[in-house]
Amino acid sequence: MTLNNLQPAEGSVKNQGKRIGRGQGSGKGGTATKGHKGQKSRSGYSKKIGFEGGQMPLQRRVPKFGFKNINRKEYVGVNLHKLQELIDNNIITDTVTLDVLIENRLAGKNDLVKILGNGELKAKLDVKVHKFTATAKAAIEKLGGTAETL
Repeated sequence: MTLNNLQPAEGSVKNQGKRIGRGQGSGKGGTATKGHKGQKSRSGYSKKIGFEGGQMPLQRRVPKFGFKNINRKEYVGVNLHKLQELIDNNIITDTVTLDVLIENRLAGKNDLVKILGNGELKAKLDVKVHKFTATAKAAIEKLGGTAETL
């Protein structure tokens, strides 16, 4: 043991921080380290997010633009080559429903599904989902399958 590695016994030193505003006898009473007067000394003061001292805040200086349609329907796209992969892996044989797509994590249980025409389909399929692109519908029906909307 040398002077450079001396330290107090475990648990003997407690550093719990200043106890502010607990009377004059504590030395931290009175203004409780908040100074005199002003907005920051008052009870209940909390700086608002984005407050810039009265200067016009950034989020109000920047111009607004665009439009969000609250009635927009978002579709999850599933391409024909993904359906062909499921056929190749013997996961589906003849019918594709929403339940099959959910089981194989191509869609969520609350999603709307749209079949897209990217890729090539080589087997006859009966597909029942919410929407189809024109090319996807044509590719499915060309092989003798059906494209049924829910």
